[in-house]
Amino acid sequence: MSRIRLILIPPSAALPATCLTLDAHGAVLTRGVLELGSGFAPEPMRTVAVVPGADVLIRWLELPSGSPAQVATTALHLLRDDLAAPADRLTAALGPVAAPGGRRLVAVAGRPLLQTWGDYLASLGLRADVMIPDSLILPEPAEEGRLTAAVFGADLALRGRELALSLQPDLAEAVAAGRAVARIDRAEEIERLLAGAALNPPINLLAGAGRRIEADRRGWKRAAALAAALVVSPLLLTLAAAGHDEWGARDAERRAEAAARRAFPDVAPNADAVAEATRRLTAAPPPGGPTAAAAALFAAVESVEGAELDSLTADEGGVRATVTYAAYQDLDALQRAMAAKGMSLTDESTVDDQGKVVSEVRVGGA
Repeated sequence: MSRIRLILIPPSAALPATCLTLDAHGAVLTRGVLELGSGFAPEPMRTVAVVPGADVLIRWLELPSGSPAQVATTALHLLRDDLAAPADRLTAALGPVAAPGGRRLVAVAGRPLLQTWGDYLASLGLRADVMIPDSLILPEPAEEGRLTAAVFGADLALRGRELALSLQPDLAEAVAAGRAVARIDRAEEIERLLAGAALNPPINLLAGAGRRIEADRRGWKRAAALAAALVVSPLLLTLAAAGHDEWGARDAERRAEAAARRAFPDVAPNADAVAEATRRLTAAPPPGGPTAAAAALFAAVESVEGAELDSLTADEGGVRATVTYAAYQDLDALQRAMAAKGMSLTDESTVDDQGKVVSEVRVGGA
């Protein structure tokens, strides 16, 4: 009987990887977790790896016909405004050929990151035949205006019509933009979706690399030895993916830019997507509405000695207030207190008034 090994690669090398063994029909035979330095001795079988979707840009594009290499190059060119890294550091994997007039699934990932995931698997004695971003595990909703969602690690994967991304859960409401979100929470249902993707992968990131990612086993043997003796830094995978400082900086910029554009696809191509996303999130209504915002602000003001809440208004423009306090650093304390409640406090104007500081502030989403 042909079997398949399914590995969920964690966002950090310090975390264990979930491992399922499936039969030829997708039924789960075994469940377990794997850790660096565990001495796992794998049996040879087809291996499918599910990788963090937050590190993969997914789009549906109108693409011309041609060889896979030509089409992938065209896709990277069309997405150039969404990518902060040069094309030679990226790989574009293609989904099935679309019907005439249709748009084709494209997934873009950094080559160093693919190598890192391959190295991580190599440290466990494994080599992936297929890599799939977690957001593409979810089913596309049958109805327009709806999203499906599931938690993978610390991120929430979202899937809609020609939409797939993974992001921090507190950004989901902004991305949903009023669309109904159906959460998939039952472990049995998530396992069923994982098994279906393992049997029929929606895309294979390794196919876009043009060659199998070969692992540097020596480097990851050292990482495995460290993991056995120490708590591995959560930045291990990121550092290995970067390869050097220059790529680390470029990769961080790319991921921030790509995440902002995934969250707000309508941002103009030549705009600063990160700045625009920050502005929109800051201006978003506070979680829980005006009542929760008022309660949080009252508590924040009471926590800062000498601070007073002079006025509070809630209207179409949001929740605004006038706050008086003794020193400029007190505003930082108020902002930290609001951030702890999942809200932002934006200073819109500040003046000195007879030895005290008066600020007009707006309460928004964190």
